[in-house]
Amino acid sequence: MPRRIRQLTLPVWRDPEAVFRAFFAESPYVAWLDGGADAASGSSVLAAAHPGTEFVTADARRGTVSRSRPAASDASAQVPTTTAGSIFDVLGEMLSGHRPAPGDDAIGSTDDGGPIGWFGWFGYELGAQLNAVPTAEAETADAAFLFVDRAIVFDHAARSVRLVWLDDDGSAAPGPAEAWAAELAAGIERLAAASAPVISPIASPAGAGPDRAPTRWRHGPERYEQLIAECQAAIIRGDAYQLCLTNRVDVDVHPDPASAYLALRASSPSHHGGYLRFGDTALLSASPEQFLHVEPGGIVSTKPMKGTRPRSADPETDAALRRELLASEKERAENLMIVDLMRNDLGRIAELGTVEVPSLLDVEEYAHVHQLVSTVTARLRHPLTALDAVQSAFPAGSMTGAPKHSAMTILHELEQGPRGIYSGAFGYLGVDGSADLAMVIRSIVLTPNGASIGTGGGITALSIAAEEVEETRIKARALLAVLGAEMPTSE
Repeated sequence: MPRRIRQLTLPVWRDPEAVFRAFFAESPYVAWLDGGADAASGSSVLAAAHPGTEFVTADARRGTVSRSRPAASDASAQVPTTTAGSIFDVLGEMLSGHRPAPGDDAIGSTDDGGPIGWFGWFGYELGAQLNAVPTAEAETADAAFLFVDRAIVFDHAARSVRLVWLDDDGSAAPGPAEAWAAELAAGIERLAAASAPVISPIASPAGAGPDRAPTRWRHGPERYEQLIAECQAAIIRGDAYQLCLTNRVDVDVHPDPASAYLALRASSPSHHGGYLRFGDTALLSASPEQFLHVEPGGIVSTKPMKGTRPRSADPETDAALRRELLASEKERAENLMIVDLMRNDLGRIAELGTVEVPSLLDVEEYAHVHQLVSTVTARLRHPLTALDAVQSAFPAGSMTGAPKHSAMTILHELEQGPRGIYSGAFGYLGVDGSADLAMVIRSIVLTPNGASIGTGGGITALSIAAEEVEETRIKARALLAVLGAEMPTSE
């Protein structure tokens, strides 16, 4: 008998950051899909591992999957068990085994799976393996997912807080999950009821003082300009139409992950941010780009983002930069090429005739940049699932270039190192068939070796090398500021 999905709507509203600080900031395995500070629409989801929570990682080069229960009381269950296999098979097996069943709980039940399911990331090198192109070995897992069967959902438009969970065994008797819901509901209500809640401050990220931590760029400005020239030579030869060339910046700092994320979301608000901490690895993202959204009914959408201009504090200058982006022949061509690629990717898993482009070349504004964004939609072909959509479209064309296979092969030779989690995708895959995955851009990755960020841009025949170098600096600055790192200077 499937485990029923229960829900309980609380009588109070509480901001996700306050709940995170009070209950999740110290959790070693936690997921926060963040609709943004001061969000007036959309939703946020918070969840953490409990003793029964399963955690899986993948090694794409070796074709293995490791499974463990990191919060288990039994130490042996915390030790990963590694077997040969596909991460998609493992994810799909758990999702199909927990499809929602109608509930009749008096405190609330739902036929909608909501945010119950896998929360985590797909790394870029997994995408390279899917596309049969060479890969470099990353220090982070090529995929990492936590199975979330207890979550807090914040509806920003309705200003409501809802607890959602899978019951423990399908029986009507209360179990640990119900106890979790009752205890957490009481805690959140107490937190919300306080007129002036006292929330313990979290220390500032390491290195945030006047002494900036040094940075190591995989490719310095001169080398990056040479790589741009090599990209353009490949385009002239006809090997690609566009190449998304990336760079990596390493910083020798070890900030508290929660502190660093709160600083990032304050400085770079975004509707698809996220905090995923899985043991000694954490992803802190202020991503503005949606990779894939899948509705339970099978409607799939993707929002490729290509074309960038910086923001200005001066309104007239800012408006001029926006107009410049919208009028740029190079930026429009760059976006249109990726739209065409994503139409092709979705077309492989879509019902015939359902691929559409309802929005083309819109400008979206964020704290630090203007972005040129389009939307592509389709309907999944029966009996395909969200996982089939991921495998067809990953990695996103906005992070590869076009044609995808050729572009990724060329970029592997030029970039000379792994991308890791950067330029992959993160979010959730729901037991109800839904999915919401964002691009891993505008993100910080923390590991025992320190912090790293990725930055890059699409190269076309019309690209100007100095402008492309400056774009990578613009994209990196807000992230480096959070880490208290050296800031790149414009030339």
